[in-house]
This record gives sequence, C-alpha cells and structure tokens, in this order.
Amino acid sequence: MPTLRQLFLSNNAQTTNFPLLLEFERAEGVYMFDKEGKAYTDLISGIGVSNLGHSNPYVVEAIKQQLDKYMHLMVYGEYVQTPQVRFAEKLILLLPSNLQSVYFTNSGAEAVEGALKLAKRYTGRAEIVAFHNSYHGSTQGALSVMGNEEFKQAYRPLLPGVRFIGFNNPNDLDKINEHTACVIIETIQGEAGIRVPDAAYMLALRKRCDETGALLILDEIQAAFGRTGKLFAFEHFNIVPDILLLAKALGGGMPVGAFIASHDIMSALKENPILGHITTFGGHPVCCAAGIAALEVLLNENLIDTVAEKEALFRSILVHPTIKQIRGKGLMLAVELESFELNKKIIDRCIENGVITDWFLHCSNAMRIAPPLIITHGEIKKACEVILEAVEYYS
Repeated sequence: MPTLRQLFLSNNAQTTNFPLLLEFERAEGVYMFDKEGKAYTDLISGIGVSNLGHSNPYVVEAIKQQLDKYMHLMVYGEYVQTPQVRFAEKLILLLPSNLQSVYFTNSGAEAVEGALKLAKRYTGRAEIVAFHNSYHGSTQGALSVMGNEEFKQAYRPLLPGVRFIGFNNPNDLDKINEHTACVIIETIQGEAGIRVPDAAYMLALRKRCDETGALLILDEIQAAFGRTGKLFAFEHFNIVPDILLLAKALGGGMPVGAFIASHDIMSALKENPILGHITTFGGHPVCCAAGIAALEVLLNENLIDTVAEKEALFRSILVHPTIKQIRGKGLMLAVELESFELNKKIIDRCIENGVITDWFLHCSNAMRIAPPLIITHGEIKKACEVILEAVEYYS
C-alpha cells in the first residue's frame, strides 16, 4: 500500500522537483509536529500567514461557531452576510478615513488582480508602474507586475503597458506620468530579501502619484497585521495608499484577501459594466469569522507592542562572521549569507535540527526570519542557537 508521501508525489501537482516532503500531524503555537511527535519551531509562519501561531483557540472557536450557522450562501456582493459585514467594519475602523470600502477575495493574488483592474477602470488609463524584484503573486496579472524576469519569461505574453522602476530610487519617479493608472509597490519588499525603503522616498512616491493622478497601491499582503511592529506597515512612513492590499495573516490561518479603497474609487466596479469584479468564494463567511477573531486576538493581547523587542533579540543573538547583515523591520527579517549554496545547507541543517526557515525567491542567499508574533524570548533564543550551530558548522 502506498505511503502518504508516495501518494502526495503521485497525485498532487508539484511545484518543484525537490519538495521538502515534511509530514506534519498537528500544529500548535509556534510548533509543528511530525508523525513521530518531533517538534519543529516555525520561523516563517507559513510565509507570513500564522501571525498568531497555529491553532489559536479563539480563532478555532470562531470557526466552529460559524460552521454551525452557515458556510457558502451566494457569490460575493449579493447577500448581507454577518461575518463579511462585521469584518469589514472592524478593518475600516482601524484604517485612514479614505479607505472605506473593502472587497474580500480568496487570496493575495486575487486582491492584486482586483486592484489592478480597479485602478485601470477608475483612471481610464492603461499603464502600470511596478518595481524591480517585486513579488505580488503568480496569476497572470500579478505575474505581470512581478519584477523578476526569471519567474515570468516562460509565461509571456503577459499584461502590456507595465513599466518597472527601481525600488527606493528617487531618480526613477519621473517615469510615473499622466498615462500611469497606478503604481503598485510592496510597502516593504518581501521576496527581494526584505528591503525597507527610506521614509523620504515613500513620501516622494506619494507626492508623485498625487501630481500625476496615478493611484498608489500598497501591497501589504506580507507586511500587515503587526509583522513590522505596526498594525499596517505604511504607518512607518506617514503615507496612506489609494488602494491597500491585504491577505496572508488577514484570515488567522484561513484563506482570505482584500483590496480596500474609497467609496468613490471602488464604485467604478459597479457599472459600465456591472459586476466589474466578481468572485464565488471571496469573503467566505467562515474565513471572515476567523479573520475577525484573529484581529481581536492581535489587538486585545497587545502582540504588536512586543515585536520591536523580539526583533532586537534576534539581531543581538544572530551575530557571526559568516552573517553579512540582517535586514528588515520587526519580525520580517532577512539574514544575508555569502551564497545560495551556503544558505541552503544552513537551512537544511536547521530543519534537521527542528527549526523551519527558508530563502527568498529573488534573494536566494538570504534566510527568512518571520516567526509567529507570539514567539517567546526563550523560543527565540533556542531557535537562534540552532541557526548559529548550523552557521558555525558550515563556516
């Protein structure tokens, strides 16, 4: 009889020829447990999803309660569904006054797709400005604004009219002009190896969009919900987007995304034609119930207030001649090493020793550090011991 691993390789679509093939039976807090009961410390939060850790009891209970009421009722936008309404209300109360209308999606990539459509429809313009080394998802539109040709060249032709400029490079801002429908930027670049822009640059970008009438789309799919030490990463830069993109941690472990704009901008999807963006499962009531609970836990337990000191602890311990630098903000960090080959060896040894970490799509020589925000100082110290042992082993 085939094993679960054999069935996985035989029946489930593969994304590489070398999957990790780790099998987990359960997960709780910052730990995932394999079928032998071995615990692995999760230092990547499922790539930014599990901000509250795994199986938060408050989130799980919210899911169970919603299951007893109803699941899918109708495609998004037709029925008044309590979880959708309450979740949007909670988000809007936490956002600047121009971000008043929430469109729930299934994922971050779909939020990107909806936002790009919305910007083109609202402005009547066709050109999109994106950034080198950016990552916004793998669907056709999201891939079109990805700033790495290696991952997209096999899928051309993609969206026309996309222009790429340098991240954090003020000399490129004049390429945003009266033909630009929108500028889409990660508030902090993720897959580029955690690149934090200068505050002055972000202010200049906001000003240039205002001058030209281009909409500013901030992709906070990885960076929001306390990951950087603020509820939303744009709070670090004293700017506000025209359209905000959310996903990953938004659902507390359940699949949900959103793009958020003003009523005026969002209304462009309602006519000429009607149903300008539609989704069957977007804003699924169970996912929204989980999202409400996750947001309440994040705020009520003051987890965001602990992020800066946890960042400082990682930085203070992860000191070694082999580590070239640590970049990032809050618990969204990149540990840069000499090469991908060295990084991969260190990552593999960490996994063998019970610490899950990873590399970045556009920066393969850097190790990802993005644990659940609930991680304790003791857990940080133990994880860092494993990392440093691996670094020393290969130095």
